[in-house]
Amino acid sequence: MAHSGAGQGNPPDLKINLIYPCTDQHLKKYAAQTVRYVTETPEIYRDHVRPYMQTKRDQGRLNWVFNILDGRTEQEDVLFRSPHDTTPDHERYLLLPDLNWDRKTLGSLHLLALVERRDIWSLRDLKKKHVPWLKSIVADIANTVSRLYSIDSDMLKCYVHYQPTYYHFHIHIVHVSLEAGATQAVGKALSLDNIISQLATMAGNEEAGMDNVDLSFTLGEASELWTDVFLPLKEKRLQ
Repeated sequence: MAHSGAGQGNPPDLKINLIYPCTDQHLKKYAAQTVRYVTETPEIYRDHVRPYMQTKRDQGRLNWVFNILDGRTEQEDVLFRSPHDTTPDHERYLLLPDLNWDRKTLGSLHLLALVERRDIWSLRDLKKKHVPWLKSIVADIANTVSRLYSIDSDMLKCYVHYQPTYYHFHIHIVHVSLEAGATQAVGKALSLDNIISQLATMAGNEEAGMDNVDLSFTLGEASELWTDVFLPLKEKRLQ
């Protein structure tokens, strides 16, 4: 739930988010906790993190995402959906407002683009062969958001999170004036333009990708990824 001083000329002073039902994962995510900075090597990703992702997907953690993509729930929040009659399957996406945006103040605009393809869980699945797709979808998102909100495309930033909150590839789109809080922090957000450039210049064939690089990021000590993977690795209980 978000409430702001709608209709007033000044930006809202207060925004309240109500999460219901509140799960254990929500409590772990938003609780005050010590944060760690870890480095995930390709080997750690392959042997520990990828199986962890698979477990979360198998537990039905993405059902709510698939319900939105399939048009079963939350359709009143969908701002844009790629037309199925003119858009190839692998290029389709939809736009949603991020929970942290009041849906009114353009200077704090924050949207999410959910891709309809389900083979990409996170940026780790991105390969050189995906560069044309990424460039196409970024350009289309910029054009769509510019049209919806009458703002220039060079006033928008696109980035992805690693680790993401859920393992279905999605892109954050924010206004350049949005204050860089935790969602855009080093150790969390990676510029999509930079990822595309890294992939395009990466050595190797079309299958070379982000699964072969070290990635460093922050983790809260209450997160399962810390307790189940990185803490045991640190304590030599995992190899």
